[in-house]
Amino acid sequence: MTHYVVRSVDRAAPETVAALRDAGVATAHEAAGRTGLLGPGIQARQTGVAVAGSAITVSCHPGDNLMIHAAVEVCAPGDVLVVTTTSPSTDGMFGELLATSLVARGVVGTVIDAGVRDLAGLRAMGFPVWSRAVHAQGTVKASPGSVNVPVVAAGQLVNPGDIVIADDDGVIALPAASGPAVAAACAERLANEAGKRARLASGELGVDMYGLRPLLDKLGVVYVDRLPCP
Repeated sequence: MTHYVVRSVDRAAPETVAALRDAGVATAHEAAGRTGLLGPGIQARQTGVAVAGSAITVSCHPGDNLMIHAAVEVCAPGDVLVVTTTSPSTDGMFGELLATSLVARGVVGTVIDAGVRDLAGLRAMGFPVWSRAVHAQGTVKASPGSVNVPVVAAGQLVNPGDIVIADDDGVIALPAASGPAVAAACAERLANEAGKRARLASGELGVDMYGLRPLLDKLGVVYVDRLPCP
C-alpha cells in the first residue's frame, strides 16, 4: 500500500470561511441541508471558542502520531488539522508540543477522532481542540499513514480542503465549493432568527409564532385546566 503526503490543497475564500465561522455550526448545518455534521463523540475541550478553516486531513495508525508531524509542513495560516486513525483509538496523540508547531504555521485548531492530552497547556496557550477523548496515554512515531487524503471522522467524510467549522455545538465539514451558497443561506437564517428572537423576547409564544396550535389540535392534544378525575 502506498502512503502519501499531498502538498497542495484547494482552499476556500477567506471571507467565506469567516462568514461560516461567525454563523456557527448549528446554523451552518441547517443552512447546508443538515449535512456534514461530525458525530457527537467529538467534543470541544474548551468553551466559547469558534474556528473555521480549510481541512488538512491526516490518516494515522492508532497510537502513532508520526503523520501528524508530517502534516505540519503542509499546513498554512487559517487551516484546521483533522486527524483520524485507521481503527478506533483514544490514545493521546496530540498535545502542547504539536500545538506549538501548528501555531507557528498559523493553524487555527485541531479536530481529532482520537485522544488529546496536555489539556491545561493547550488551554493556557489558547489553542482549541475537538477530540474523541482526553487521555494521557502516549504514542509512538513508527507507522506510515497519509496526509491530505479523504478521511472519515466521527462518521463523516472529510476531504482535504473542506471547510471545517467547530464551536461549542460540535464540528461540521462542508465542501469548499458549497461554501458561498451555505454562507448566503446562513445570513438569511440569522436575519430570520433575529426577528423571531425579538418576538419571543416580547412575550409571544412559540406555539403562536410558528402557528402550531392547529397541529396540536390535529394530533389530538387537548388543553384542560386539570386532569379529569378517574
